[in-house]
Amino acid sequence: MPTITAFANSPDRGRGLARDMRVRWALEELGVPYDVRLQSFPELKRPAHLARNPFGQIPTYEDGDLTLFESGAIVLHLAERHPGLLPGEPNARSRAIMWMFAALDTIEPPVFDRSLVGGLEKDRPWFDERLATLDQRIAVRLGQLSAHLGDTVWLDGAFSAGDLLMVTVLLRLKDTELLATWPNVAAYLARGEARPAFRRAFAAQRAVFTDANAD
Repeated sequence: MPTITAFANSPDRGRGLARDMRVRWALEELGVPYDVRLQSFPELKRPAHLARNPFGQIPTYEDGDLTLFESGAIVLHLAERHPGLLPGEPNARSRAIMWMFAALDTIEPPVFDRSLVGGLEKDRPWFDERLATLDQRIAVRLGQLSAHLGDTVWLDGAFSAGDLLMVTVLLRLKDTELLATWPNVAAYLARGEARPAFRRAFAAQRAVFTDANAD
């Protein structure tokens, strides 16, 4: 049974934003049972965890003699070894992997930067200008994503690992007004959240935060 690492007390306050959510969701979609090793922030910087991830981050994935870090790499590994997250047809498979990279390399950078600015730079004199710049960058990408989606259900035919990663990126915008301009993108996010495997993964991650903060 593979083991993943996750925050013992996530800074996302149980909202499904920590990146172990992606791996949990993939495992739930594939029906692969797994264990979780919870790590405190000090433990992430100790030799035992640094041997798994030299950057001291989560998630990591261990299965036998294989250890991986980076959530996208872990999801791709799982999708390539279990049926359900990548199409069988070669061209469709390549497009699904393309969308995995698009989610992490094109859409996520300004979205993640926005969440950092909102949490760490609110008192800085440049906050409003920086936030406006990021919102503009995000708006451009959301408009392009909306144009691609049109009235389709998923990014390229059936649900794939590309959709899984894209939904987890868009989840960071759920509590903002940015999705209101593009109803089809908001509906796309809602469809991802409605998947039973997503709900199971979300509940499992949220339970960690709830337990950690119980009186």
